[in-house]
Amino acid sequence: MAVVKKTCVECRKALKKDEIALTQKILDSDAQEFYCLDCLAEYLDCDVDDLKVKIEEFKEQGCALFLK
Repeated sequence: MAVVKKTCVECRKALKKDEIALTQKILDSDAQEFYCLDCLAEYLDCDVDDLKVKIEEFKEQGCALFLK
């Protein structure tokens, strides 16, 4: 069975697992559409660096979305 790579709903860039997890954590745990960090930052009107900090915080908190 082939692995289907998820892509950003805006720019179609291939996503990393942390980008998928962050979309689920911030926007919707049942999300079917995901954002890369650049597009998510634009959507949320924040900096990419802010999102990277949040990813590390969620990992440190043991968020299960980031352990997959």
